Amino acid sequence: MPKISTKGKMMPASPIRKFVPYAEAAKKRGVKVYHLNIGQPDIKTPELALDAVRGFNEILVAYSHSAGIPSYREKLAEYYKKHNINIEPDEIIVGAGASEALLFTMQSIMDPGDEIIVPEPFYANYNGFATNAGINIVPINSTIETGFALPSITEFEKSITDKTKAILVCNPNNPTGYLYSKEELMVLKDLALKYDLFL
Repeated sequence: MPKISTKGKMMPASPIRKFVPYAEAAKKRGVKVYHLNIGQPDIKTPELALDAVRGFNEILVAYSHSAGIPSYREKLAEYYKKHNINIEPDEIIVGAGASEALLFTMQSIMDPGDEIIVPEPFYANYNGFATNAGINIVPINSTIETGFALPSITEFEKSITDKTKAILVCNPNNPTGYLYSKEELMVLKDLALKYDLFL
């Protein structure tokens, strides 16, 4: 009988998905459940988007360009230029979501055994992405007492080793909702440049 790979056995289960059976059982008992374990949109979908779907009349839904629809990448580049970020459309890759992008990024910039520094708490599935890429997450604790603000740069510097290849921040942070300030991001930029790290 075929066997699961070593990497497959190492993959952690999603803690977010572990809550689902408990929520379903509670609902069956008549309990009102507030899903804090999964990011489900609660904002009305814009009519413009719904009209585009309703009005779609192509007979074939084909693959788009592998880096993303060119006109979309052009609009993204225009948007960034308005904010003094000069990036060309051919420097943008559009993915199916952040998880896909992070998996591809980790595997593209790091080798097995390398390290990535992440402020904690962080999106639980980063652990699975790291396992998939064969890398190690080095968490740096942020606390509720500071509203989950960026930990001190001293803490980052103490965690940097010759295996450190990147720092990962999600802004706004998932799951805390903390929005890193421009000043905090600039400090991280300077740190990444100082130690030649991906950010």
